[in-house]
Amino acid sequence: QVQVVESGGGLVQAGGSLRLSCAASGRTFSSDAMGWFRQAPGKEREFVAAISWSGGSTYFADSVKGRFTISRDSAKNTVYLQMNSLKPEDTAIYYCATGHKVYGLRSHTAYDYWGQGTQVTVSS
Repeated sequence: QVQVVESGGGLVQAGGSLRLSCAASGRTFSSDAMGWFRQAPGKEREFVAAISWSGGSTYFADSVKGRFTISRDSAKNTVYLQMNSLKPEDTAIYYCATGHKVYGLRSHTAYDYWGQGTQVTVSS
């Protein structure tokens, strides 16, 4: 059974940092891209960041570029999202996803498995 589990969310003041982790299990994910999406109350789910299966390519939404970084440890089937200089508008549920596609990683359609999400709240 495939499982994708996020952790590391919480409450932080504006300007602070958080690191989210996502651990996948149940199959080999070393050939999969991994991505992060988020959904704020009343808004649609949006792309945040993605990393290719090799880790050689990373992608970011314009809203987080320069503040967030994404990395992966393929041996551990884990991806990390380091979030710095957090803003209140970053408040959302953050979802991790994995998928076998190589292109189109900014779209939720590129992903096959999703986690349940972790709440990130940034206070002003």
